[in-house]
Amino acid sequence: HAVNVDGTLNVLEAARDAGARVVVASSAAVYGPPEDVPVSETAPKTPTSPYGADKLFTDHYARTYTDLYDLPTVVLRYFNAYGPRQSGNEYGGVISTFVEQARAGAPLTVHGDGTQTRCFTHVHDAVRAVLGLLEEPAAEGEIFNVGRRDEISIKELAERVRELSGSDVEISYVPYEEVYGPNFEDMKRRTPDISKLRAAIDFEPAYSLDDILRDVIENVQSRAVSANR
Repeated sequence: HAVNVDGTLNVLEAARDAGARVVVASSAAVYGPPEDVPVSETAPKTPTSPYGADKLFTDHYARTYTDLYDLPTVVLRYFNAYGPRQSGNEYGGVISTFVEQARAGAPLTVHGDGTQTRCFTHVHDAVRAVLGLLEEPAAEGEIFNVGRRDEISIKELAERVRELSGSDVEISYVPYEEVYGPNFEDMKRRTPDISKLRAAIDFEPAYSLDDILRDVIENVQSRAVSANR
């Protein structure tokens, strides 16, 4: 909360003083379990985590500063932006976790049955969206989904990481309740509708999932070599 909400407010205040434009890095976590797929910017917002709730707060603050103070803001809701040096954590860190496990010769741990699907966006594409919207006057005060439409199940993702890593480690399935407790609810699908972004800046993702995986694998392996010198 201190980083996501208070930090965003500090940036908005500083930008207001400086007359700068602000791009807010939001998240697909604001939507919670989607009623329809793909998910548009107008879909219901029912976040199921403190992280998602915080991100929704930042979206509202950005719009409020635009409405009250004419501060030019644009909100980007990323659907699993990914690239080298991404940390492994519960908020989109699954690729890094799998790659690190494969490098260590450990089983790849899949939460649940692995049928849940996700889309992953290369960080280079995420940056392209930022730069494009910064130069687009019509984007002021608007919210945009940013992501790739191609879904992959987490089970298939683990298999692909194993293949590209040249690893033969096992895939281990761990019940959700063992990791998150009895009240956890995962999203079965999370796929963005990027038609609004496409219309605004003629955006199409340029990098495939395999591009992301190869970049992350190469980075993890090179860091491991450097650490052993």
